[in-house]
Amino acid sequence: MMVRTQIALDSEDHRRAKRRASEQGISLAEYVRRAVRHDLGEPQRPKVDISEIFGLFDSGGSDIARHKDRYVGEAVEAEYQRKAGRRKGA
Repeated sequence: MMVRTQIALDSEDHRRAKRRASEQGISLAEYVRRAVRHDLGEPQRPKVDISEIFGLFDSGGSDIARHKDRYVGEAVEAEYQRKAGRRKGA
């Protein structure tokens, strides 16, 4: 998210910054953002223990992955029967 801000530069710094931005093919605003980022350095990312993400999406007993081939086969068979105008077991 960007936050709009206003700064004041003396005329010489403004002229030089605009020229440098132009040389790089970027806007003055982008030039200033990059200069600030460079001065501040990269933000420190918190270290996360990868094991914290395991089990986040546990469905509580569903075993779809183990039986996926059977489920796909049943769906294909049902679609075939539907298109053929038959019902399963008829």
